[in-house]
Amino acid sequence: MDIFKKCFEWTQADEVKSAGLYPYFHHLESRQDSEVVMEGKRRIMLGSNNYLGLTICPEVMEAGIKAIEKYGTGCSGSRFLNGTLDLHLELEAELAGFLEKDDAITFGTGFQSNAGIISALVGMHDYVICDRENHASIYAGCQLSFGKMLRYRHNDMAELEDCLKKVPEDRGALVVTDGVFSMGGDVANLPEIVRLAKKYGARTMVDDAHGLGVMGRGGRGRAFHYGLEKDVDIYMGTFSKSLASLGGYLAGESKVVDFVRHTSRPFIFSASMPPANTAVALAALRHLEAHPELPERLRSLSSYAREGFAARGIRIRESAMGYPTPIIPLYTYAVEATLAAVKRVYEAGVYVNPVLPPATPEGECLLRTSYMASHTEKLLDEAMDKIAGVLGGLER
Repeated sequence: MDIFKKCFEWTQADEVKSAGLYPYFHHLESRQDSEVVMEGKRRIMLGSNNYLGLTICPEVMEAGIKAIEKYGTGCSGSRFLNGTLDLHLELEAELAGFLEKDDAITFGTGFQSNAGIISALVGMHDYVICDRENHASIYAGCQLSFGKMLRYRHNDMAELEDCLKKVPEDRGALVVTDGVFSMGGDVANLPEIVRLAKKYGARTMVDDAHGLGVMGRGGRGRAFHYGLEKDVDIYMGTFSKSLASLGGYLAGESKVVDFVRHTSRPFIFSASMPPANTAVALAALRHLEAHPELPERLRSLSSYAREGFAARGIRIRESAMGYPTPIIPLYTYAVEATLAAVKRVYEAGVYVNPVLPPATPEGECLLRTSYMASHTEKLLDEAMDKIAGVLGGLER
């Protein structure tokens, strides 16, 4: 049988396009900002992970320009060989200091970070324990490892404990969770996860891709929100969200970081972060350190949006554990209704993201909205009015 047979028989995207409801690959014609030009029209951007609005910060952009002028456009090699710049080392040192860990290493993407960290640490006789709603890159890391994966229902601490009980005493275990879950916008129960991990001798890893710059002391992430910065063993995160660049990182104990540095296949066999990306991430990190008010502004705007949707009669998916993250999903229920709604919202001048099965259960489809510190209340009111005009009559 031809291995391409499945490709020619797959018609789902074509069917949605034929119905005029295809919601993906809209193209930008302007900077990634709170307002953008997308396919020739002004749109209010409520679908970006640019949480602090730093993609257009003058000093951050200037850092990228200067890096290209000094280092050129790329490193043409892996970090393991010829691809390490002094700029990489500078970023890693400052990131480790910011996160109050011994050491850090950087990867080319956030996806590569999870794949590289988990596959290096979880060996053939080890266990990795995951929340079922963890990011796809965490699952990729588990699959790339040689260990055994156990999963627990989303934020179900009783089932997490059941998983930990299944790990033999002579085997290692790593509990991995998103700090902020990217689709639902809710947060992990880190105090209980850390307690249970310690009780059963497991280590903890938090993917804080959507937590860095968003919550915790000075925007340091989910663990710092609870004062657990010394209890979480590994931080993973990305530069493509709050830090306005591309790439990812691991921060932890020096011996753990050095082990990953020398054994992670995705790290060793991938080209290093380009100079401009590295310089931009470093400049954005420094800007965050100098402006700790930015995460507070983001939190204020997120609360404003939640209250605004409630006042307009729009049902949102509430954030678990009561923290107003900048990810606010709006219920649209059925797939076809969701595709129709996202199209009408887009035509009204607001960009949002549809969340469809398997990312959400059947009958619980969502429009995922996300917010930036650079939004204004006036702009959010305009966007919410337009969304309410579309969703107001939506029936389950």
